[in-house]
Amino acid sequence: MQDEIFGPLLPLMPYDNEGEIIEYINARPRPLALYLLGKDPAGDQIRQKTIAGGVAYDEFLLHVGQEDLPFGGTGASGMGHYHGYDGFKTFSHSMSVFKRGPIDIMGLLQARPPFGPRFRAYIKQELKK
Repeated sequence: MQDEIFGPLLPLMPYDNEGEIIEYINARPRPLALYLLGKDPAGDQIRQKTIAGGVAYDEFLLHVGQEDLPFGGTGASGMGHYHGYDGFKTFSHSMSVFKRGPIDIMGLLQARPPFGPRFRAYIKQELKK
């Protein structure tokens, strides 16, 4: 398998031990989804030691339709998560905006260049500690 498949095919990758499959997954671009089958606790090790857009245990495709779960990939498989709150955060540009109020505290403390003698004395005292 060379690339992700977006079609009616689902490749199954058998493995002898979790180290083998972890190495295989990590040697390729990050997948959009990782489907783990079986009740083997090794599935948790694989999930923890690899990166995928999402993981589904013993299920295919139903995770995509869960509106409350983030869906999307990383790296070559996508640019973030879609659906619900996570989708809103992915496609929003959060920006902090700070505007000084009517009282200029930093100015009163002379803590803005050019620094006043009071601030310089405070810094000198702190450096002695």
